[in-house]
Amino acid sequence: MRPRPLCALVTALATVATTAVAGVPPAVARHHDGGYSAEIRRASYGVPHITARTFASLGFGVGHVQAEDNICVIAEKTVTVNAERSRYFGATSPTDANVRSDLFHRKAIDDRTAERLLQGPRDGVHSPSDEVRDQIRGFVAGYNSYLRRTGAANLTDPACRGKPWVRPLTELDMWRASWASMVRAGSRAVLDGIVAAAPPTATGPAAALDAPGAAAVVAARDGAPAGVGSNAYGLGARATTHGGGMVLANPHFPWEGAERFYRMHLKVPGRYDVEGAALIGDPIIEIGHNRTLAWSHTVSTARRFVWHRLALVPGDPTSYYVDGRARKMTTRTVTVQVPAPGGGTVPVSRTFHDTHFGPVVVVPGTFDWTTTAAYAITDVNATNNRAFDGWLEMGRAKTVRELKQVLDRHQFLPWVNVIAADARGEALYADHSVVPRVTDELAAACIPAPFQPLYASSGQAVLDGSRSACALGRDRDAAVPGILGPANLPIRFRADYVTNSNDSHWLANPEAPLEGFPRIVGNERTERSLRTRLGVEQVRERLAGTDGLPGRGYTTSRLWQTVFGNRAYGGELLRDDLVALCAAQPTATASDGTTVDLREACAALKGWDLRVDLDSRGAHLFTEFALSGGIRFADAFDAADPVRTPSRLNTADPRVLTALADAVRKLAGIPLDARLGDIQTEPRGDRRVPIHGGRAEAGVFNMIIGPLAPGVGYPKVVHGSSFVMAVELGRNGPSGRQILTYSQSSNPNSPWYGDQTRLYSGKGWDTIKYTEAQIKADPNLRTYRVGEGRRH
Repeated sequence: MRPRPLCALVTALATVATTAVAGVPPAVARHHDGGYSAEIRRASYGVPHITARTFASLGFGVGHVQAEDNICVIAEKTVTVNAERSRYFGATSPTDANVRSDLFHRKAIDDRTAERLLQGPRDGVHSPSDEVRDQIRGFVAGYNSYLRRTGAANLTDPACRGKPWVRPLTELDMWRASWASMVRAGSRAVLDGIVAAAPPTATGPAAALDAPGAAAVVAARDGAPAGVGSNAYGLGARATTHGGGMVLANPHFPWEGAERFYRMHLKVPGRYDVEGAALIGDPIIEIGHNRTLAWSHTVSTARRFVWHRLALVPGDPTSYYVDGRARKMTTRTVTVQVPAPGGGTVPVSRTFHDTHFGPVVVVPGTFDWTTTAAYAITDVNATNNRAFDGWLEMGRAKTVRELKQVLDRHQFLPWVNVIAADARGEALYADHSVVPRVTDELAAACIPAPFQPLYASSGQAVLDGSRSACALGRDRDAAVPGILGPANLPIRFRADYVTNSNDSHWLANPEAPLEGFPRIVGNERTERSLRTRLGVEQVRERLAGTDGLPGRGYTTSRLWQTVFGNRAYGGELLRDDLVALCAAQPTATASDGTTVDLREACAALKGWDLRVDLDSRGAHLFTEFALSGGIRFADAFDAADPVRTPSRLNTADPRVLTALADAVRKLAGIPLDARLGDIQTEPRGDRRVPIHGGRAEAGVFNMIIGPLAPGVGYPKVVHGSSFVMAVELGRNGPSGRQILTYSQSSNPNSPWYGDQTRLYSGKGWDTIKYTEAQIKADPNLRTYRVGEGRRH
């Protein structure tokens, strides 16, 4: 499928002076006497290859092209971090989700959180560097240049054309957005509980706002932020046919909004040259490759914050004891503007309470604020200003050993693992993310007995806040205080392979399990998800040559076939037993008490090909069976055989047939043997693109999530495979395949709005284009320059 060629774009050079931004140190907002100038080479599918002489000009080019393709996404993200969602997007009540978001971000603004990050750490790694500050400054200038030239009223994207919330960016906007991303799995995960926290009244605990999001975090079995996930392989010399390294990147992220990826290739000659993808609005490659090293990220299970139980002063629920001495909480009242029913806006205010640990949080029924106790959290990413520098240095590393040095020095990854490989054929797995310093010794001494089971089961640490000896402290090798140092974090180098699919570090390679790490990092010797197990099985079968494909070991095409083979591992294990069970018992009682005829369901499952391809019939039925809780195993998990156990359906458990009956009921009006491609689609313009892939609950590697529309199917993908990269590192440089499943632009009037989505539907790909020969060979290549300031 050939993408539509880019119309010639010419950007006039305009003279402009960079002005200071209030609250930003002079080094950030300094005048750039040389101006900005970047060369943009748009290749197939609109992917920009950006070259500039300086990092400031590189940032300008990135900001300009991202505005061309996704200005509405960046503008809306800016509205969010500036606490203006209610004002521009409305609110149904003073407790609406937009109001809660605004109150949270307004407090960060009033606390001058971003400004403090820009001052650099008092103790730890020096960040942000001048290069990163230049990139941010350039990005802002590039975005603003595009907006000024085009005008908000003339934007082609109807989502924000002429909207009052589309305005020029400032550097503080960017740093606020960066901070919000850092605390995605920390403070933002319990945002509702922070906003809801209020001291008790005479009649009992008080919570002016509900805290459903915070309650969900407590219930979660691990520390992965909601709505994100990933698969990745790092393949070493023993796993590839060419003897060098290979990497599969398969992050599972939202298909809409601020967490969409954007493909690009960034180059400052002699200093930086990386191809890959970043989240829209970020100026640096976050998943990708250079000439000799490739890497991806998967969401880590490690926790990003700890709870502190506060012993309150009698008669004063806003004071707490530390080592027998009372300390007063600090308060800040923030106000946001919310649309009034009759027009205009009305103020909504909220008073937040902070301790020296961090904000007070309430989770009704679990972490209540009473007259005797309250709970505060320490979010170790709340002061993480090291991320952009870390990714910049990752892009410069030449081997996985050099990459480890970057990870050790910066300790910047907010909530993800690293899976990598290099041209020499060495692979790396590491969870060297930012993790609170809860060692086994600290956990034993400082987690009160009632909270020990919570820590053992989920890794959530509730520390005794009344003793200074229970503070997080500092590891000698840690980049900053309060986090685990590299020696306390899991890492594995291998010549064969490493993998991760959002379970913990334990089985990065089953031949060499990673064990003995603090529980806060993740669980060990426990049952793995079906997706994790399939991920390992696929590699094992490929290396043994038992997967039905020719030969042994990986080539690019074999790696692509692995991720898009669309196997449903749960079906492979359990379908035959399920069919035999429902054939023997052709009716079952659903959860609502109704009797359901299962004969049609049995026939659909029997004819299913055990995949989630477009032509797979009955796949959706097994998915709904799994989502209804039907996967019940008869055999136990065996830590000595963790990939293959458990594996047998518990046909004696009545919940199995109840789940199948519930699935049939949910799919009323949809043929149980329908082709997946007829009912699972993604809208692009006036067309519906058939989408393959499926749910992790069914054991699918190529994860795709679309809510079920009764009587229709799955008409919109909300989450799943996004930027997929299979890169081979060899003597002649990198080669391979890549795709952005939802396409490069969110603008329905862009030529790059649906082209890669249609390509994904057919299991197609775009090629790696890193070398000059690869770039120049692209038949759709178009070149233009963007710039501002003094001509070069």
